[in-house]
Amino acid sequence: MTDAAQPEWPQVLVVDETAAGKRLDAYLAAQLDGYSRVAVQRAIGAGQVTVDGHDVKPSMHVEPGWTIRVAGIETVRPGPEPEEIPLDILYEDDWMAVVNKPAGMVVHPAKGHWSGTLASALAFRFGQLSTTGGPQRPGIVHRLDRDTTGVIAVARNDRSHEALAAQFKERTTEKEYWAIVRGVPDRDADVIDRPIGPHPKLREAMAIRPGHPDAREALTTFQVMERFERFSLLKVLPKTGRTHQIRVHLASIGLPILCDKLYGGSLRVNRGELLPKMAAYNERREGKDPSDAVILERQALHARRLSINHPGTGERMTFEAPLAKDFEQALECLRSA
Repeated sequence: MTDAAQPEWPQVLVVDETAAGKRLDAYLAAQLDGYSRVAVQRAIGAGQVTVDGHDVKPSMHVEPGWTIRVAGIETVRPGPEPEEIPLDILYEDDWMAVVNKPAGMVVHPAKGHWSGTLASALAFRFGQLSTTGGPQRPGIVHRLDRDTTGVIAVARNDRSHEALAAQFKERTTEKEYWAIVRGVPDRDADVIDRPIGPHPKLREAMAIRPGHPDAREALTTFQVMERFERFSLLKVLPKTGRTHQIRVHLASIGLPILCDKLYGGSLRVNRGELLPKMAAYNERREGKDPSDAVILERQALHARRLSINHPGTGERMTFEAPLAKDFEQALECLRSA
């Protein structure tokens, strides 16, 4: 929508009988020319839409006589600008690509992160990508958090997108993550079955919210791969795909991911904190100060493997991403004799 076409805010609409039963987000998208359903949903989530003075949800069905007040809807930005950003391509063909995402890279444009995204790098590298996810998410079928590294699959056309998205929705994909956590579990393996919903105080965070109307079921299993003095390396297998699921679930059982700023309370970790006590003592005797060397400054979470059916052939394929350098260095410290 151009600036000239912008309506004056607020907009007040009264629902007539012909619209009865429609979803609120669909109704508004049809009434407000130039605004997508996604943009409407975003406005509803931000509290910009009320019905007779009350907050609402996108899935509500409108009724005749409702007075809907729309305080404003943010104009959707155009798709990401192609940027020449190096990518570690694990696989590519005409249907899809699989990338080893680095730490610090946001998957698609969002508030505060309009450039330097994976979507921008993909647009430069491939040109044609799926459009199913909207103009700001070309090719993006699923996502990883900004500081999580590892395997992410990308759709290069809309048929591929639909086929891949269906697998994630139906939970036929197999996802394996590696995580370094604070603490040492008693069990070699465990299951975390706790619903996740919006955090009661922190807008950017999620939390365990049993009974909350917006909480959704979340299931994570994990296995202990290695135990250290104060830390552990876990293989984590999420069965659902909720926002921040692994981070929230592990923190909820007293095993926060190392350097998880949002859920673990630690901004960075140095060599001295990771070394076994005797190894740190020996280094100090040799005149070294292991506390000087910062090893990790982002959450130690890596999407190690992803198994999916090829969207064109149906062949089962497994992709594996090597560990990032900082993750490897953290493990080397932990394994020091």
